[in-house]
Amino acid sequence: MSKDQTIGAAIALVCAVVGVLYTLGLFYWGYWTAGRSWALSFTLVALPMFVAFIAIMGIGAWIGWTMATTPPPKPIEEITSADETKPAENKEP
Repeated sequence: MSKDQTIGAAIALVCAVVGVLYTLGLFYWGYWTAGRSWALSFTLVALPMFVAFIAIMGIGAWIGWTMATTPPPKPIEEITSADETKPAENKEP
């Protein structure tokens, strides 16, 4: 097994374990505690939503920053006039 395959297998295993533990905590935690606490189930839903929200806001901020700091492109008139002033290239078959 190559290094990349080993890393891929480790990632797959970790994701599977986390998925199973997440599902058990979300749906079956109340059964284990006799229905006394929904705090873990709420946290298991709220935490990924918070992370996703922050990630989306971060991507939006990055796009806005990139748009704000990128200089505007040259007007199309400048580009076409620069193409017209170039000498024609000799094309030989």
